[in-house]
Amino acid sequence: MFGKRTSFGGNTPGVNVAPPQRPTPERAVRVEPTRRASDEAAASRLRGEDVVDVRPPVDAQRDKEYFQTKSAIFNALIDSIDLSQLATMDQDAAREEIRDIVAEIIALKSIIMSISEQEDLLEDICNDVLGYGPLEPLLARDDIADIMVNGSQKCYIEVGGRVRLTNVRFRDDAHLMNVCQRIVSQVGRRVDESSPICDARLPDGSRVNVIAPPLAIDGAALTIRKFKKDKLTLQQLVKYGSISPEGAEVLRIMGRVRANVLISGGTGSGKTTLLNCLTAFIEKDERVITCEDSAELQLQQPHVVRLETRPPNLEGEGEITMRDLIKNCLRMRPERIIVGEVRGPEAFDLLQAMNTGHDGSMGTLHANSPREALSRLESMITMGGYALPSRTIREMIVSSIDVVVQAARLRDGSRRITHISEVLGMEGDVIVTQDIFLYDIMGEDQNGMLLGRHRSTGITKPHFSERARYFNEEANLVEALEKANVEQNELLGA
Repeated sequence: MFGKRTSFGGNTPGVNVAPPQRPTPERAVRVEPTRRASDEAAASRLRGEDVVDVRPPVDAQRDKEYFQTKSAIFNALIDSIDLSQLATMDQDAAREEIRDIVAEIIALKSIIMSISEQEDLLEDICNDVLGYGPLEPLLARDDIADIMVNGSQKCYIEVGGRVRLTNVRFRDDAHLMNVCQRIVSQVGRRVDESSPICDARLPDGSRVNVIAPPLAIDGAALTIRKFKKDKLTLQQLVKYGSISPEGAEVLRIMGRVRANVLISGGTGSGKTTLLNCLTAFIEKDERVITCEDSAELQLQQPHVVRLETRPPNLEGEGEITMRDLIKNCLRMRPERIIVGEVRGPEAFDLLQAMNTGHDGSMGTLHANSPREALSRLESMITMGGYALPSRTIREMIVSSIDVVVQAARLRDGSRRITHISEVLGMEGDVIVTQDIFLYDIMGEDQNGMLLGRHRSTGITKPHFSERARYFNEEANLVEALEKANVEQNELLGA
């Protein structure tokens, strides 16, 4: 099946391999338990730091022996089969074929190990050949939000909003670079010395960033922003305390009535998750076009066109920027335009789209408050080289954006929607905003978790209520705001 020379062992039907050299009996290898921890993890425990044991730890000497044995078996496997044929096989079938061959190689090399140790070794080699090596156990866990690899010997994860060191490590820097290259090559990109920075994505949409030597001094740095297999909904955000039920109803109405929404927040605050939640209320007959640097939005509507930027090639040509995508999508008859993240001069094109009949468009950007988000938009447009007066840019912002939703990641690791603010207009040269919902921090419990509550500011008729009336949602909007105001008054009375 793999197109190699002769078969050995006879126990693996359909796989032709070249027989590995049988070692002499006195060179038989004893492999200690294969699950291991890095020296860095052990040192961290001595310092009293919290280390997540993805694999039960063993000492450094057995760790070294394990890598040597694994390398020998892996090299024999590579010499024995044609790996290019694996791409044509089902993943499960390919894994079983590799496991059978590796088991024969272990027997021929007289490597002594228990059944559990052999299973661990087989799994590791299959992950190296077919998957992402040591990262596979982390990618399989749905409770991990971020994976941060700092060189081959350090790997951190974020669980429950807290960053923890793990005992996962790579064999060496070359092993790590091979995994990085495998990830980015799946989306037609590359990472090497000539192109050491790369944004990519995994098949499930998880965001990947790689920065390689010589820019990364201590070895390649790999960052993976994972997405949950089961996408969050507004109801789940309410359950987790990220927003109140009344606030969630206002967000639902905003998505339904085609309000132009800007979602701002810091890194890891949940901007993309919130954007996915809002897009759930787009009507199924609307044509939606998404523009992203790395396609990660997961829209469920049937009429969605996904666009992705392209980096320059080796000659520095062929780059497709976010501005190019937004300009082109205006020719594609969109009803809504969703920009994954606004980072630069494409802010001007997005505002133009919002202001020229593409109501219900949405985007995210990095900012610490709604007012700062509007200021950053103005700065991005100015940085694009547009020689426009500040007042003209602000008038464009006011006429384009209806609502700014602020997401934040608090110091206890929890994520909250801290502001729902609408843009009212201009007073002189100043943009006027109005908060509809706010989140107040009221203290912390005995476990160090912050205590707070979402509150209404007393607004009963927001600026976009006219739009809500057009879509027959005004009654629901007023009901949600009045209920929030009643609860607020009861809390103040108590």
